[in-house]
Amino acid sequence: MLMLKILFVFIIFQRLAEVFIAKKNEKKLKKRGAIEFGKEHYKYFIILHSTFFISIIIENTFLQVIEFGFLPSIFIIFIILQLARVWVISTLGERWNTKIIVLPSEKLVKKGLYKYIKHPNYLIVTMELIIIPLLFHAYITAVIFSICNFMLLKVRIKEENKALLYSIE
Repeated sequence: MLMLKILFVFIIFQRLAEVFIAKKNEKKLKKRGAIEFGKEHYKYFIILHSTFFISIIIENTFLQVIEFGFLPSIFIIFIILQLARVWVISTLGERWNTKIIVLPSEKLVKKGLYKYIKHPNYLIVTMELIIIPLLFHAYITAVIFSICNFMLLKVRIKEENKALLYSIE
């Protein structure tokens, strides 16, 4: 149980570090003339990801019905997802962000996971929204937040594709 608490705190700090990186990158990009797209829906991602962690705590504390103990296979998938997450962030460098921010006339990144998948970060986050709750036996959270994320991603990917078309014109 202690290991799961440490893991939970690690994930929270990881996400906070990513917010710091995103803010730093946003400032750099906007100084270079980058344009932000999809501002209208961004707040819903903040709400989704914030309440995701709250939901895990609530479900794990009050609603936990079935516990299978520590699931090593799920933990291995989690580790792989974290490595992929770092790969995506390092591949994009200062262009990585939690918002849709593009530099006009900048070429699309076609290396790393982007060589194989158009939106690898969204795939990673989608999988995390299933895997992380499973680590904590928060099955209801896994289902609800996966559905909500899917609905938001439909909007997000459409906006990002428009933004990417704008950037390569």
